[in-house]
Amino acid sequence: MRKPRIAILGATGVVGREITKITEELGIEYEDIKFLSSARSAGTKIEFKGREYVVEEAVPESFDGINIVMASAGGSTSQKFAPEIVKRGGVIIDNSSAFRMDKDVPLVIAGVNDEDLRKHKGIIANPNCSTSQLMLVLEPLKRFGIKRLIVSTYQAVSGAGLAAINELRDDTKANLEGKHFENKCFKKPISFNVIPQIDVFCDNGYTKEEMKVVNETRKILHLDESVKISCTAVRVPVFNGHSEAVDIEFEKAVTPDEVRRILADSFGVSVIDNPENYEYPTTRDASGVNPVFAGRIRKNLAFENGISLWCVADNLRIGAALNTVRICKKVIEMELF
Repeated sequence: MRKPRIAILGATGVVGREITKITEELGIEYEDIKFLSSARSAGTKIEFKGREYVVEEAVPESFDGINIVMASAGGSTSQKFAPEIVKRGGVIIDNSSAFRMDKDVPLVIAGVNDEDLRKHKGIIANPNCSTSQLMLVLEPLKRFGIKRLIVSTYQAVSGAGLAAINELRDDTKANLEGKHFENKCFKKPISFNVIPQIDVFCDNGYTKEEMKVVNETRKILHLDESVKISCTAVRVPVFNGHSEAVDIEFEKAVTPDEVRRILADSFGVSVIDNPENYEYPTTRDASGVNPVFAGRIRKNLAFENGISLWCVADNLRIGAALNTVRICKKVIEMELF
């Protein structure tokens, strides 16, 4: 198996640092690795596999000879550098929303639609964080025929970056001390609050975040327009870990016990479902670990062949960094670089 030359673009950001950590955890084999950032963060030192690296400023020439780029530097940066990477024969695995709905760009969850990787033309998109955990739960249940899907997401502030994490901390502290705090990252105060808006509103009354879940789910699972999908996305005062309430109507009958058995045997999913003993997944269970946790699996009372469930995951890992590195591993194994 060939070993690639790898670059991590956006290495000093929250997700970039997580990509670096998981690259070591998963034992990704490479010939060479470099860490890239904006001019502002260039010169920062990163410890990786017992060695200290100096982060370099990303310029087009940075990608000369690079085979695989794992990027988490924002959409505008990806749009700027993706053509340069492809032109030089490299593959970019992009964590931004820049290319997700491009018909020529595969949108991939490792372990769900790996075969779509073979269609890449130099760019591979990593889905939105809330979509990512949902796909690992839905893919093994596709056998029953998904007819309708309603998702409500409860998303941690880390999904909005380091400034949002700091805002939750500082707003909470000010609130407890009875002091005024001016929120900047969110349209409403985030401490002791629930905000039913993530991203801007679209013409149909849904937010861009909600439409990402709708459109990305359809693309990844190859669902046609007859499958009806709706989403409500909510920001909650949690530092890390997204939670989702999921209601699925199937073409075929299925029992909660069947769903538990299937998910317990599925890649990337762990079932915690014993509500009589207060055993169900929470964000604290998911933080810092890889699985998507599923629980509260029960018959949906509104749909004839319906199941309701709750799933939780670390949004910085499966929702961003972990899937990026898993895709990188698949690209290497499938020799697609």
